[in-house]
Amino acid sequence: MILKKKYSFKKPCPYIGTVFVTTEFSTNSLSDKYFKKKLFLKSIIIILFLSFPLFSKFIPKNKRIHFSNYTSIKNPIKVAFYNNCLRYGGIERVTSILLNYFSKEKFFTFYLITISGVLDGEYSIPKNIERISLQNHSDKLIRIIYKKKLDILIYNLDGSNEIKKLNKLRKTKVIYCIHSSFFYRIYEHSYSLEKTVYKAYKNCKYVFALIPLENDYLFKKWGINSILMENPSTFDFNLVIPSDLSQKNIIMIGRGDYHAKRFELGIKAMKFILQEIPECIMNIISSPYKNLEDSINYLNLKASIKISGFQKNPEFYLKNSSLHIFPSLSEAYPMTLGEVKIFGIPSILCGLDYTILSEGGTVIIYDDNPETIAKEAIRILKDDKYRKRLGKEARESMKKYKNEYIVKKWKKVLLNVYNDIDASSFARLFSDDRNKITEKKAYIILNNQLELLKKRIPRLSKLTIQKLISYSLE
Repeated sequence: MILKKKYSFKKPCPYIGTVFVTTEFSTNSLSDKYFKKKLFLKSIIIILFLSFPLFSKFIPKNKRIHFSNYTSIKNPIKVAFYNNCLRYGGIERVTSILLNYFSKEKFFTFYLITISGVLDGEYSIPKNIERISLQNHSDKLIRIIYKKKLDILIYNLDGSNEIKKLNKLRKTKVIYCIHSSFFYRIYEHSYSLEKTVYKAYKNCKYVFALIPLENDYLFKKWGINSILMENPSTFDFNLVIPSDLSQKNIIMIGRGDYHAKRFELGIKAMKFILQEIPECIMNIISSPYKNLEDSINYLNLKASIKISGFQKNPEFYLKNSSLHIFPSLSEAYPMTLGEVKIFGIPSILCGLDYTILSEGGTVIIYDDNPETIAKEAIRILKDDKYRKRLGKEARESMKKYKNEYIVKKWKKVLLNVYNDIDASSFARLFSDDRNKITEKKAYIILNNQLELLKKRIPRLSKLTIQKLISYSLE
């Protein structure tokens, strides 16, 4: 008589679908024991191999990040970007770029939720991305989250009351993106250095930072759980033909009406640059705002400075430029700077040494004097070897920020958040991908900013300075 035992394993797996393995062997005689044992062990090994992802449930949460995978087309992960609108700013550009990449994903369903309706001049999104407008009623957000049964919400705004409500959601995980910088808060909010703006983020499980100094030093000190997530670019690094840096053309890009961009410093610098390089031309990629036109007309520079209007794709102007002047008061992750560097164009910055893009092909001055900007610009434009060396450094520095890497990083985060990775593991997701800001370097950068603050805001009180020191250096 031949006895047969049948061993079956069938269990749904959230990572690889359903695993079904059947092993069958006979117990005909004692002489078959060796072969039975060998076959049985082989079957067990096969079962263990196929069900390997299931073991992540029994592994401590801080070790789970390597098991994130998802291949279910029937139940794709539902992810929504939440923005105010989709026009002009860097946040909107980043959202548009990412949605164009993610629209091809099989295992995700992406949505775009905006507070406003569709506006003129918006960045494009793929047709297969559902756009939901709250028609200026942000209180409808929670209702939409429940209606669409969202797995993940990517929050691109800054409302402490709204954050408190979102933190109470049980099924939907929220990733909070901090798009501004601590220094922006200092300049824009009556010099108030209270950390109230960031208190709301302390109770958030998943936070994105754009600035290494904040992610590696300030946020950790303030108890904010964050990872650094760089922005993608409008341009594919591998497809860009860099500028040959042969023309004496200067470029400035941004919203000319936004006072923090301080385009007037670049315009004033042109007055001194033209004294040494009369053939120099400056292109301002911005809508023709009155403040820009008034500054140009007042200095009688209309023949040398062109306002080229808002450009969704400024490639033509970048290919024909040899220097970028970037006089912004404060920035988080300046999209413009990254895209200029992809084209191998040197940049002059006023401070901003805390941004991740500040190194490589840049000249940083700790001064807001147009003559100082002009002096550096003249040196770069006159010295071919120096200009080309800076241009090469600028482009080389952007290799580690290629879109393909950033999109992979986003996918890794989304999968881990979906799988409910714990806060401590989230903060260590990409700890080995780059050199972190050391405490020594943090002190240098923060002291540089403190000295700039004293120059830029003479009325800054001693009490305010003490608060800044206590919040950042001590």
